[in-house]
Amino acid sequence: MEKLFTLISGRTKAQAHGLHKGHNSPDYINATSFVEIGREDMIRLGIKDDELVLIRSDSGQVKVRAHPADLPSGLIFIPMGPTANKLVGTETFGTGMPSFKGELVEVERV
Repeated sequence: MEKLFTLISGRTKAQAHGLHKGHNSPDYINATSFVEIGREDMIRLGIKDDELVLIRSDSGQVKVRAHPADLPSGLIFIPMGPTANKLVGTETFGTGMPSFKGELVEVERV
């Protein structure tokens, strides 16, 4: 079963800590390679904590582990980094920076 979600990404303490160790460090990769999904959405889609999910956007797709979070229905969060970057488009609307918030994505169990 698939559902359309709005992806937001942002900085987290773990992501920032890992970033200081380097983009290829295990700490950084682990801190940016998961998705948080609202508990109600996880139940509705039959997704269990730490289960692998496929997330697709018009720009790409990733497989990541899902974790429950206190998020409104229809919203998912991925920390800024290589995983989120694969889902975000290249359009910058003249700002030089793509939008890391508001990307429409599909989520499904793998």
